[in-house]
Amino acid sequence: MSIIKRELYKKIFKIIKDYDHIVIARHIGPDPDAIASQIALRDSIKMTFPNKEVYAVGAGVHKFRYLGSLDKVDVSLLEDVLLIVLDVPNFFRVDGIEDLSYQAILKIDHHPSEDIIGDVDWTDEGMSSTCEMITNLIMETKLGLDSRIAEALFIGIVCDSDRFLLQNTSIDTFKTVYNLLDKSKINFVPLYNNLYERGIAEEKFKAYIVNNIEISENNFGYLHVTEEALKKYNVEAAIVSNHVNDLFFIKELLCWMYVVYDERNGVYKANIRSRGPIVNEIASKYNGGGHKYASGCRTTNFKDIEKLAHDLDVACREYISEENV
Repeated sequence: MSIIKRELYKKIFKIIKDYDHIVIARHIGPDPDAIASQIALRDSIKMTFPNKEVYAVGAGVHKFRYLGSLDKVDVSLLEDVLLIVLDVPNFFRVDGIEDLSYQAILKIDHHPSEDIIGDVDWTDEGMSSTCEMITNLIMETKLGLDSRIAEALFIGIVCDSDRFLLQNTSIDTFKTVYNLLDKSKINFVPLYNNLYERGIAEEKFKAYIVNNIEISENNFGYLHVTEEALKKYNVEAAIVSNHVNDLFFIKELLCWMYVVYDERNGVYKANIRSRGPIVNEIASKYNGGGHKYASGCRTTNFKDIEKLAHDLDVACREYISEENV
């Protein structure tokens, strides 16, 4: 481990140690990496410092309850707070801190840096997941680890790397997972059931996706999942994002986007994946963002979705021209 990384771990541990009131937040519409890193870090801090008040905030997601419970707390009543922001680079996408007054920010994230800059800041695009970062932090400091924490971290890493298939997976990712499994001795095989076990209705919905996605001459794929389709296959809008990686090895696709209307929150949700064109810069023009090859956005205006689809199609055309695909 480099001297720079060792000093960073010391700074992170110190700022955690210095505060008795800690709020841990992540992005809206969380995936397993976001919630798992949040819950794992909360529980690790509480294990190490039993007298601290540590809260994991934000809206819960029913399908991720197996990772653990979030905290219902009136953050406006808290004082002298350290805010830990995980897995999100911009303030407008942080969930659950609207009325929070905080003294300092610790940021741990593997997305490209945007407007959140922590007093202690660990931003590393080379990491597969925030859970990989939290695992390394725990391994290299005095923060505690038990089987439940290890299970959550393992699930987060597996999910955000899509079982180590995506470009964000590195040799260090495998080293981190080995160290986590070796130290915790968890039985990791049953954990896959939580991520990949699905009912027959959802499997039929996967067939609907393949049969209905429109692929342009520039190898851009687009699918607007209608309310009628959700009702027909008896699936929730939140399920759509579970399947955005399913098309990763279809050779006719360079980039693709799923769009669904989230009636509960009154927004259109777009999930974007790419095997070539950089998409996060395009998504950022529509109040979105993410990784170079895995991004998304939320908007109340469907015209934004249409413009986004057009821009992504153009990006595919330019990529084909530049790379001679």
